[in-house]
Amino acid sequence: MTVFPPPCLPAANQDKQLLIDKMSTIETEVIYLCIAEHYIKVTFIDTKYNNISLIRSSLPFSTKPVPDEDLLYTLTVDDTLKPIPKRRLERIRDFESGNGQVIVDEIDEGGYQFIYKDTLGKDCAMFQTNKDFNETKVALNGTFDMRSFGIHNAMMMSFALAGSFKQTIMIHSSLVRYNGYGYAFHAPSGTGKSTQVSMWLRHIPGCDLMNDDNPIIRIIDGKPYIYGSPWSGKTPCYRNIKAPLGALTRIDQADHNWVEKLKPVEAFTSILPSCSGLKWDVREYRNLCDIVTIIASTTNAFILHCLPNKEAAEVCCAAIAVKDPDNAQQQA
Repeated sequence: MTVFPPPCLPAANQDKQLLIDKMSTIETEVIYLCIAEHYIKVTFIDTKYNNISLIRSSLPFSTKPVPDEDLLYTLTVDDTLKPIPKRRLERIRDFESGNGQVIVDEIDEGGYQFIYKDTLGKDCAMFQTNKDFNETKVALNGTFDMRSFGIHNAMMMSFALAGSFKQTIMIHSSLVRYNGYGYAFHAPSGTGKSTQVSMWLRHIPGCDLMNDDNPIIRIIDGKPYIYGSPWSGKTPCYRNIKAPLGALTRIDQADHNWVEKLKPVEAFTSILPSCSGLKWDVREYRNLCDIVTIIASTTNAFILHCLPNKEAAEVCCAAIAVKDPDNAQQQA
């Protein structure tokens, strides 16, 4: 059998063939996630540096593929992604997040470009959203830890933006489950959210931790439910679980333990600052306020003025716990 050599290609076609050959060696990984009963598709283009190992905390949320129309958003990781030209951008914010610098620009055709830097000022991620927040493209940079930090921030921001259009919000809080209900403790970082939850876990029988940093609240048929998430701060608590929302409690350090119940208007102003979102985006912020209004009008909200001790947990539990725990199973 005669084997004929491949034809000699012109120079331009040779370049195209080299590109095709290179692309044929690129591996792609895809994972579908179900977070707060919303579906997300994450695609990694070229898995040499970027792959599912960057988002190990998301594995408990993995699910089978779903149709595109059922997705909350798609996120594609591709390090060949180029920045939007400056002439098409308008600077919105440049701020310190506590974990590094964040630069936000609005794109002329809608959507945003974010650049995340770590605490040393090194670029970790650039990601771009479309105007409907249902498509995010990400380029990562640096070490494994830098890339993991970058993609988690891209996923969280994308979830917060897209979720706001589906009556879903992320709230910076620590979440404990007791008698079937979820109780979220929120406050500025360092105030003692995790400390109070640890008091519940230690001294209130029947408690378990659902999430320690970024649980998710979703309104279903007018009722708020709270979920674990892949994002739990320094505590590795990545649980794909759900509970009716029992109460929201803000932590306030004090010289003795007592609980203050809030009126709905007070509850709104207490809860809103702990919710993730873009306060400068009119559509998203309106969604956020509408969701918090529902939560404040249907769920008890409190301030726990407290010390970091056993009595604080006991006083708080007695004041905020739902009195009909059997109803939690029916709602869930």
